[in-house]
Formats: sequence, C-alpha cells, structure tokens
Amino acid sequence: MTATYTFDVFSSLDGFGTTSGNWGGYWGKQGPELLEHRLGRYGEEQRMVFGADTYRLFAGMLAASTEESEVRDAWVTRMRNLPATVLSSTLEGPLDWPDATVVTGDAVDVVARLKAELVYRPTLHV
Repeated sequence: MTATYTFDVFSSLDGFGTTSGNWGGYWGKQGPELLEHRLGRYGEEQRMVFGADTYRLFAGMLAASTEESEVRDAWVTRMRNLPATVLSSTLEGPLDWPDATVVTGDAVDVVARLKAELVYRPTLHV
C-alpha cells in the first residue's frame, strides 16, 4: 500500500510563526492558483494531525473570523471538516473542531499508530 504524507509549514524566516488575529502575511496574499491547489489537496480522504499550539491557532483564527472573511475560503472549510487528531498533554475534549480527538503520548508513537490504521485512512497529512 502506498501512502502520501504532506505537511504545511507556516513560519517566518527566523522559524517563529504566530498570528495577531488576522494572520498577517499569509491570508489575502494567495492567488487563485494557490487556492485551487490547496482545495485539491484537502479533497482527498485524510486525517489531520495537529500539535496543541497549531490547533489553538487554527481554532482561534476560525472563531474570530466571519463567513465573509478571506480566512474562511473553501480549502480552510474543507480542512476543518476532516477528522483530526490533536496531540496534547494540556487540551481536553471536546474541541471546537467537528471531528477532533485529543491524544496524549509520544508524537512518534501516535503517528506510527495512525499510519498502521491506513487501511481505513489512505492518506495521512501531518
């Protein structure tokens, strides 16, 4: 069986990524090609895997946005509706994500377990 692993990194050149509510340098800068590409990537069956900080940033960004904002484009909406595993020793469920599960433990072990379950999830995006 072949599996595809994809990851996105939103980071500044110095390796620090954060937001002040409007996601500054990323949202609003994309063109139609990027939006189409991202929408296609999230069209496949997959499980999202987030660390606690990434989950908090995404959940906070979405909570602060409106339906009319450029944050809620089609690929973000599609991504949010995918099943998700959130690795955290500080968060507790239920989370403000339609199909999210909080898992504690070593990230390598958790991802290895998820990869072993690929019979049910042919693509895992980490």
